[in-house]
Amino acid sequence: MTTKKYIKLILILGSLTALGPFSIDMYLPGFSGIAKDLHTTVAKVSMSLSSYFIGISAGQLLYGPLLDRFGRKMPLFIGLLVYIIASLGCVYVTDIDAFIFLRFIQAIGSCAATVASVAMVRDLFPVKDIPKVFSLLMLVLGLSPMLAPTIGGYVTEDYGWHTVFFILMCMGIAILIAAQVGLPNSFKPDTSISLKPKPIINNFLKVLKEPQFYTYAFTGSIAFSGLFTYVAASPIIFMDIYHVDAKTYGWIFAFMSSVSFIGSSQLNSVLLKRFSSEQMIFGALIAQSVISIVFLILALNNLLGLYETSIMLFLFLGCLGISNPNTAGLTMAPFAKNAGSASALMGAIQLGLGALASFAVGVFVKNSVAPMVIIMTATTIIAFIVLNIGKRFIKEKVEISGDDDIVVGH
Repeated sequence: MTTKKYIKLILILGSLTALGPFSIDMYLPGFSGIAKDLHTTVAKVSMSLSSYFIGISAGQLLYGPLLDRFGRKMPLFIGLLVYIIASLGCVYVTDIDAFIFLRFIQAIGSCAATVASVAMVRDLFPVKDIPKVFSLLMLVLGLSPMLAPTIGGYVTEDYGWHTVFFILMCMGIAILIAAQVGLPNSFKPDTSISLKPKPIINNFLKVLKEPQFYTYAFTGSIAFSGLFTYVAASPIIFMDIYHVDAKTYGWIFAFMSSVSFIGSSQLNSVLLKRFSSEQMIFGALIAQSVISIVFLILALNNLLGLYETSIMLFLFLGCLGISNPNTAGLTMAPFAKNAGSASALMGAIQLGLGALASFAVGVFVKNSVAPMVIIMTATTIIAFIVLNIGKRFIKEKVEISGDDDIVVGH
């Protein structure tokens, strides 16, 4: 493969990967404006995040079999078309319930891009290059939460929140054209794959019965729902409670997401040379538990200002950056054959629990930081308990060899 072609493929696959994070993070600075224009509360607007997460969660399970049955480009084309239409709907929406529903449809569309990009990496690159390609895509994924809210903050402040969805629609159109023109037909449709619900469900059940899968998938997903809690609560915390403007909020969110989360993921690679994935998960969850309990004590005694809250969130997200790649790796390790179904199921569990967490934020987080911290503390402690109970059921543990970089995005 020529360098030029390699770069072109990485750029297109990277833009497919980035569509999801941009759709999640770019409109966050507009929460107050959306609430005002649609005559509702910021907490109700955050329900549009929950509906987005539910859409991605369902979409993961839907696209896996479709991409194998009809090849990569057809489902991708239809998914992006759905995304573009839903984004246009969000530009002209006048009612909060319609907005929440359109975000759900937008998520189902964008999910095609996420799932197809992972599948096409497997199709297009030799096995030895796959970890390197995933690392490059992770860089794009890492930059997205940095760029999206910052751009969103400036666009919202200067042109209003409707423009954010117009930009997302244009992104969808550009990515659709790039994918159709620039990506090869990397996979012959496999007509032997059944799309009847029964074989698909049986396949998922087979994956779910594996003790190593359910232990690490649920440990990782419950702990990771702390990130979804933060994403959903942050506009309320920073803009409503601490009164920062949309631009400043964009910068705070970008700094927290990227520096803490990406920094700790890099630290994770270094620490893995000395410790096993299992030890890393255990250590990260202990640290996360201590941090969230301290955070809770400070919140309940009204000792938190903008800076204290930011520092505690920074430390909390750092622990997630360490535990998440390791739980993902150990969740996927037993599956040489059913990797597609296992990956889709892991994504669905993670996003489903994330949707529940962000839904809880919409219900409970109003004018205090405490409810957010209570949700974060509870999920961390439950994850720790699940890890210790689940480990007893694993008879033969499948390890990740040093060469396998297993990567997961948000």
